[in-house]
Amino acid sequence: MAVVKKKRGGRPKKSVSAEAVAPKAAVKKKGGRRKKSAGGKSAEVVSFKKPPRIDLGDIYTRMNFGGKNEDIVTRKKFSVIKAREILKDEVIAVIGYGVQGPAQALNLRDNGFKNVIIGQSKLFKRDWDRAVKDGWVPGVTLFDIEEACDKGTIIQMLVSDAAARKVWPTVKKYLTPGKALYFSHGFSIVYNKQTKVIPPEYVDVIMVAPKGSGTSVRRNFLDGVGINSSYAVHQNATKNATARCLALGIGLGSGYLFPTTFEKEVYSDLTGERGVLMGALAGIMEAQYDVLRKNGHSPSEAFNETVEELTQSLIRLVDENGMDWMYSNCSATAQHGALKWRPKFKKATLPVFAELYKSVKAGQETKEVLRDCGKPNYQDLLGAKLAELGDSEMWQAGKAVRELRPQEKAREITKDTKGVSGRSKN
Repeated sequence: MAVVKKKRGGRPKKSVSAEAVAPKAAVKKKGGRRKKSAGGKSAEVVSFKKPPRIDLGDIYTRMNFGGKNEDIVTRKKFSVIKAREILKDEVIAVIGYGVQGPAQALNLRDNGFKNVIIGQSKLFKRDWDRAVKDGWVPGVTLFDIEEACDKGTIIQMLVSDAAARKVWPTVKKYLTPGKALYFSHGFSIVYNKQTKVIPPEYVDVIMVAPKGSGTSVRRNFLDGVGINSSYAVHQNATKNATARCLALGIGLGSGYLFPTTFEKEVYSDLTGERGVLMGALAGIMEAQYDVLRKNGHSPSEAFNETVEELTQSLIRLVDENGMDWMYSNCSATAQHGALKWRPKFKKATLPVFAELYKSVKAGQETKEVLRDCGKPNYQDLLGAKLAELGDSEMWQAGKAVRELRPQEKAREITKDTKGVSGRSKN
């Protein structure tokens, strides 16, 4: 990142070696022709001098996932050192310090990427102050959105999907030839008729989508395990879009990267969030809790049997070795009952998931997101809904249960520790 300091009586001097501007490009119209862009509108045909193509070499690992082979990217073949080398002349401008922004920016910084800057509106004081608290320096590594977009050669759009539509006119002004536009969600590009986000054809359009919230991306990085991410190249203007994309994915600490498209990512992501990951999980928990309470069980018992045992025991076994591993390490009574009722729950919910996917693909979910999340009073509306959830008997019981968890120093688990290996190995 180039920070300009004035010498007394002299010309400005660059304090950092990397150039905080887009790659130099010759911009011209070819005979005044106009070409149709991805969004169906006419766009000027722009030519520019492309940088030398980066030779990535052998970076892919073929893995069998449930009987199907996929080519993935791991840190074993694509190291952080290689990623830093690829991006050494880039200025990575992270736009938005809300959910994904802090995690990705801090992970990149901690992984030795020197030219990371933040673009954050001062109107959102809480996010601006958080960035300052995290060590980003106003005027040096922390700027308003417009200045950060001007300096960045890679612009990471990590504001919310609703906010992306609003800041897009500002961002678009600074997308000069050769820059890269980066997303962690396919929303803005796939639903561009709604969002109006249509990048010029002379920039790379890439995506790295971590499979977790920002806090998980950060915590997993600090724990040394990383988090899995999907990646996609939507537009390859420089012929180096894949190299830039994968370098960013490795840089932010991905455990491994698997290929997708912008369309597949957004369809699966919106379905998952509304389904198993959040919507369905919360709904099923509430249903079971209500049935137990109506049948005379105490709040403590209902919560422990619904949530606490799942989060503190069973889901950890699933994480370690899969669902069958979890089943094999539960009682015979639990195994028998779960195996009986599993197909019943699948049959009951399958039509709901089919309806959900159809709504996602048709753009109805995005239409509602843009309508509601873009309202000036959205944070107040959100706060009211979350308060309704948090103040419910079920989650107030959960608060009391969490306070009773022992807070003792963890005992070290080694290969010689008894009683932790389970009944079998997967």
